[in-house]
Amino acid sequence: MEIKITSNTRNELLSRSEVAFVANYDGATPKRLDISAKIAALQNVAVENLVLSPLKGKFGVRAVEGIARIYDSPEALKATEREYLIARGQPKAEAEEE
Repeated sequence: MEIKITSNTRNELLSRSEVAFVANYDGATPKRLDISAKIAALQNVAVENLVLSPLKGKFGVRAVEGIARIYDSPEALKATEREYLIARGQPKAEAEEE
């Protein structure tokens, strides 16, 4: 998967950076966790401070366009983002064996 950053805007009011990107891939569509990990590595930030929304794919093209919002702290993220977007970016809990 190759990620190309198309714009990087700083939003001081909300203590975040808004990064627009295009992810080109081969094979199956990459998972949100894989995309967020790659963007966090490119921007040198913690994955916990990053939220992806929205991700848009087009029919017949192996590319996904999206926006990553990178917050300065986890507190700023929780104060601004909706709960379902925060939960969407977390790995699913493993089912406990009984």
